[in-house]
Parts: sequence; C-alpha cells; structure tokens
Amino acid sequence: MTQRIVLASNNQGKVREIGQLLADQDMEVLPQSAFHIPEIEETGMSFVENAILKARNAAVLSGLPAIADDSGLEVDALKGAPGIYSARFAGPDATDADNNRRMLAELEDVPDEQRTARFQCLMVYMQHGEDTVPIICQGTWEGRILRTP
Repeated sequence: MTQRIVLASNNQGKVREIGQLLADQDMEVLPQSAFHIPEIEETGMSFVENAILKARNAAVLSGLPAIADDSGLEVDALKGAPGIYSARFAGPDATDADNNRRMLAELEDVPDEQRTARFQCLMVYMQHGEDTVPIICQGTWEGRILRTP
C-alpha cells in the first residue's frame, strides 16, 4: 500500500523532486496545499528549528507523516549571515537576485580568500504531529562567494 506523506511546502518543484526520490519506496508526496495548510511563520533560531516547525504544522493539520526543509547560505565574512534569513536577506519580498545583490555589496571589500561560505540544507521527517524524535538530516556544501552573480 502506498504511504502518503505531506511536504510542508507549496513549491511544486520540491514536491516533484522529493516524489521522484521516494518513488521506489512506494510513497506518494503531496503538497501541504492539498490539505489547505497555510505556510507557517518561521520563528526558529536555526535551520533545524524552522524545519521542525514546518513539519509539525503539516503533520498536525494533515494527519499524515510530514517532511519539511529549511536551507540557506552562511557567509563567514558576514558572521554567518544571511543564514536562516537567506530568502529575505534584502527584505520580506526580496527575489533571489535582490538577495544576491545585497550580499555582493556587503562583500565588496572582502578579499577572495576570505569569501568562504556554505549552503546548509536541513530536512525533517515526522511520523505524526506529536513525534518527539523526528528524523533530522543535514547536508552542507562548502564553497566561496564569487564577485559576480
């Protein structure tokens, strides 16, 4: 029997990608919009806290297991910023291009060898809304910020 899992996102690209990854596991990934679940405010102080908030919200409101992610860029010369604020670094309605422009502006005088950074991605799986031991996975991709987009 196919297990249904709600993805705590309305991003159809994420739904498709995660669905493809889990297809051979006999799992059907559904967006939270299929259950009329609104996006929850990300009030956590870390990527893992935000992913847990999103997964718990989706699991509670759908009654299904849930997967959520939170990700962002940590730049050493910016003391870890933008971090959990990556999507809104240049403001609440900022685009990726806006965020990149702000970051490049703040790094303008930083030498190339000091432009180290990493992309963090956290994923959380909760079996149900009361799950006290969710599965938490983290991936990190080390790199350097270039001078142009």
